Amino acid sequence: MCPPDTRLLQSWQHNAHAWIKAVRSGAIDSRQQVTDQAILLAVLGRQPGRVLDLGCGEGWLLRALAERGIDAVGVDGDPTLVEAARSAGSATVYLADYQALTQATVDVGHDYDLICANFALLHQDIIPLLCAMNTLLAPGGALVIQTLHPWTASAGDYQDGWREETFAGFKGQWQPMPWYMRTLSSWITALDMAGYKLLSLQEPQHPQSALPQSLLLIAQPYSP
Repeated sequence: MCPPDTRLLQSWQHNAHAWIKAVRSGAIDSRQQVTDQAILLAVLGRQPGRVLDLGCGEGWLLRALAERGIDAVGVDGDPTLVEAARSAGSATVYLADYQALTQATVDVGHDYDLICANFALLHQDIIPLLCAMNTLLAPGGALVIQTLHPWTASAGDYQDGWREETFAGFKGQWQPMPWYMRTLSSWITALDMAGYKLLSLQEPQHPQSALPQSLLLIAQPYSP
């Protein structure tokens, strides 16, 4: 069997068209109710002039930022999603997987005021990628990560490890997606090891829900 990281990429390749339809039709309730607004407000709160959306998908956040006068650049590893983002009006969207970004074999620009990763850090070894993103930030720049809340997603098994998203309840033909769950302490440790200090930790939550919908981390590189 292929390793989980490979199957993760394969699942996105298979699910790309269904994902585009789900996002653009507003079919994902948690996004509509909480998480889209949470990442948008977190980015806007930093008042960036230039943003890199890491794992931009079909580009909804790029469009939302551009509408507010922000120079928003995207990068994604799936060609179908990149083409969808470009076709929807996003001017600059690069095709590059995480290995290419980590090894800097694709030039996606630099001196970004902010880099965001919205539910885009799903593989196990994220530290090399976070280190690579560190070098793309302008002085004073920040990293904004929104991810599945580890307590909500753990289903009672609160430890680091691979899990599987089956997309049960979603319309269309979906391939199960492996993703790597890390605890809150593991997230903070990964940021520290990649050279970031944590500035803010948020737990976006719907008023009518007893559980947080996501975990939102804002971090900044340590001063030289």
